[in-house]
Amino acid sequence: MELNASYTSLVAVGDSFTEGMSDLLPDGTYRGWADVLASRLASRSPGFRYANLAVRGKLISQIVDEQVGAAAAMQADVVTLVGGLNDTLRPKCDMGMVRGRLEEAVERLAPSCKQLVLMRSPGRNGPVFDRFRPRMEALFALIDDLAGRHGAVVVDLYSAPSLSDQRMWDADRLHLAAEGHRRVAEAVWQTLGLPPELDWQAPVPASLPPRWANRRADDIRFARRHLGPWIGRRLTGRSSGDGRWGAQFDPGAASGFWITPADAEAPGPVTGWRRASPEEGTSPASS
Repeated sequence: MELNASYTSLVAVGDSFTEGMSDLLPDGTYRGWADVLASRLASRSPGFRYANLAVRGKLISQIVDEQVGAAAAMQADVVTLVGGLNDTLRPKCDMGMVRGRLEEAVERLAPSCKQLVLMRSPGRNGPVFDRFRPRMEALFALIDDLAGRHGAVVVDLYSAPSLSDQRMWDADRLHLAAEGHRRVAEAVWQTLGLPPELDWQAPVPASLPPRWANRRADDIRFARRHLGPWIGRRLTGRSSGDGRWGAQFDPGAASGFWITPADAEAPGPVTGWRRASPEEGTSPASS
């Protein structure tokens, strides 16, 4: 990986992890690690362009069918692909199918960009993750293999103890909270060869464990607000992503579109984005 490399465009592909749940902003939208990373990359590259095509709840076949083609067509400098974990968390999972579809995604995306980024997703201790851990680790072994064969880089979040800390996770126990997303953005940043700005693997400062009564109250709230609805969707074949499209995906045109910093002259972090014009959407990689 080239150190201090410069990137002019980023496309993010995947499910809720990449969409940004549960890094909730005051206006009710999600930010997440991909948005944080895009803002930081934009501060280094005038005219930077970004598109997040990820949608919560999507399985690997849906990601391939609905997002991969659009991402490949955009000819970005960097494409991030995170998918397959939702499949492994289903009661029934065809790992052969997951392997085939993930390999298809990598084979289509790797030639379309300058750098494909794959990830071993973060995990945490608990009965849900522990039950499906063998499947998850089989998925991560496949990701390592695909990266080696197609010149992708892998961000290993799974091996970072800091990201398994319960304080990094939202109340739903399935999605990272804001600090977790911030650390993931830094992990990808460093994997892309950019100078470290924080130690994303640093342990979270110790704190007193919650009292037993508080833990039980949290368990009850979790079961009522998150676990029950999640089980209900599994039983009825529904998904939290039904009827949703990626933030920068135009369903009418069946294609992604670019956004770019609203104030191109402002130094430092991006404070707002606007849709790029067609002329601004012409990628150097395709010229």
